[in-house]
Amino acid sequence: MTEKHLRELLESVRSGKLSSEQAVERLKHLPFEDLGFAKVDHHRALRQGYAEVIFGKGKTPPQVAEIVRAMLRQKASRQNILITRADTKMFAAVKRVSRAAKFHALSGVITVERTREITGKGMILVVSAGTSDIPVAQEALLTAQMMGNRAEHLYDVGVAGIHRLLDHRGKLAEARVIVCVAGMEGALPSVVGGLVAVPVIAVPTSVGYGASFGGVAALLGMLNSCASNVTVVNIDNGFGAARVATCINRL
Repeated sequence: MTEKHLRELLESVRSGKLSSEQAVERLKHLPFEDLGFAKVDHHRALRQGYAEVIFGKGKTPPQVAEIVRAMLRQKASRQNILITRADTKMFAAVKRVSRAAKFHALSGVITVERTREITGKGMILVVSAGTSDIPVAQEALLTAQMMGNRAEHLYDVGVAGIHRLLDHRGKLAEARVIVCVAGMEGALPSVVGGLVAVPVIAVPTSVGYGASFGGVAALLGMLNSCASNVTVVNIDNGFGAARVATCINRL
């Protein structure tokens, strides 16, 4: 439930369109619904502006499907549902619960779109260094879109061919927030940060050879960026970057 829907509910009670008993019935699962194996946080959209996101890894397909079912029961809120780090078995289970579910195989994301309302003030641009970074970049892109942002992407514009990035300087300047995804030595966010006057959220990926240490080299490089508008999230955390970008884009 969002603040908007809570206000509408209270107004319905005040005007007599809804009884107090009906209002209580709608509110009784706040702040959470206990499924035994999970406590679904229906109150999160009211507190944080967006519904709980399901992290699929480590959960069974039936568990994921049951959480989705609980979220779908909140019909008044019409919040989009996002599942990250999912697989085809989880998708099959979710699809039986919601025909609107879509599986984005490259990023392992499942989406259930219930609204296309845009609440962000500007455009979030997701930039990735190489084609191998696209799975993490797509996780960020889908997260930003499902959270009510206008989000676009630039793929394969890394520093090994810097002219590919510079060809899109207009698009970089148009963005209100940039999510920059890179593996190897993680140099791209510093370059992007030096070209724009907006926040750049850097996402190190685990892409690279042995001395990349599974993304640690990129992480450390980004943490030591000389571009002062660059901040960093965890390795392969496209979701976290887009969530922070959404917060910034609503300010």
